[in-house]
Amino acid sequence: MDATPSVRLPTDAPSGVPQSPPAPTDIGNREFRWGRRTFVMGVINVTPDSFSGDGLLARPTEATDPVTVAVAQAGQMAAQGADILDVGGESSRPGHRPVSLEEEMQRVVPVVAALRRALHDMPLSIDTTKREVAEAALGAGAQVINDVWGVGPSTELARLAAERGAVLVLMHNRAEPRYHSLMSEVIADLDRALERALAAGVGWDRLIVDPGIGFGKTAEQNLVLLRELSVLSVLGRPVLVGTSRKSTIGKVLDLPAGERLEGTLATTALAISTGADVVRVHDVQANVRVARMSDAIVRGGWQEQEEEAQ
Repeated sequence: MDATPSVRLPTDAPSGVPQSPPAPTDIGNREFRWGRRTFVMGVINVTPDSFSGDGLLARPTEATDPVTVAVAQAGQMAAQGADILDVGGESSRPGHRPVSLEEEMQRVVPVVAALRRALHDMPLSIDTTKREVAEAALGAGAQVINDVWGVGPSTELARLAAERGAVLVLMHNRAEPRYHSLMSEVIADLDRALERALAAGVGWDRLIVDPGIGFGKTAEQNLVLLRELSVLSVLGRPVLVGTSRKSTIGKVLDLPAGERLEGTLATTALAISTGADVVRVHDVQANVRVARMSDAIVRGGWQEQEEEAQ
C-alpha cells in the first residue's frame, strides 16, 4: 500500500498547470492564437509630451486636428501590419504633467471613435489608469484596457473589464525600483494582480501580462527582465512587452529617443526568442519585419504564419 494517499482535484477546480500555449483570445472580430506568431501593437500617443517624441499634440501645425492625424497614423500602421492599436492620452514618462479626467477624455475618446469608424475590424486598446476614460473608450469602440498600474491595489479597471467583457492588460509597475529578488517579485506581483482580476470577474482568457519594462526598474533591471523573460510563462498568460524607444536603450547606446530604432529592433527579436507574444512599438513596419523573421526562426512554420498574418 502506498504510504502517501492519492489526491484528486476538487470538483470544477482548475489544475493550476499553465496551458502552453494559452488558449486563443478573441478581440473584436479577430482571434489571437498565442504561440503561432508574435502580434504587433502600434502606439497612438494623443499627447504633447510623450517620451518617444511622437505625441500627436506636440506637432504645432497639426495640433488643431489630432483626430485626423491619428486616423492617418493608424491607417499607415494597419497597412504596415499592426495587429492592434493602443491609444493613450497621458504620458507615462518620468516627470510628466498629470492630465485631468476631462482633458484625457477629450483627447482619446474622439480618436477611438474615429479609429473604429475608419478601421472597422482593427482591435483597439485604451491605455489609461482611469475607469471613466476606459469606460468611455470602450463605449467608443475599444476592446482592450491597458492598465500600467495593473499590479496596484485598485480593482476598478478589472471590474469594468469584467462588466464589458474587455481584455485586460496587467502591467507590472512600482513607485521605486526596490527589489530583493527582481524576477520572483515581478512574477509574484503579477500573480496577485491576476488573482484580483479573476476575483473581480475577468475571464482567464481575457487577461494578458506585461512585465513593465521601464516602469519602476533601473536600466540594469530592465536588461535582466528581458534576459529572463521566459520565466513569466509560469503565469500561464500571454506576455506583452514594450521596449520601443525606451530610456534603457538610450543609456546603453547613448542615443536620444528618435535614434533608438535599431536598439528597439534588437529588443524585439530577443524578447520574441524568450517568450513575448505581443510587442508594443512606435515603428510598426520595421518591427513587423523583425517579428516575422524572428518567428520563422523561433517558432518555425513561417509559411503558415505569413498566411495567417495576411
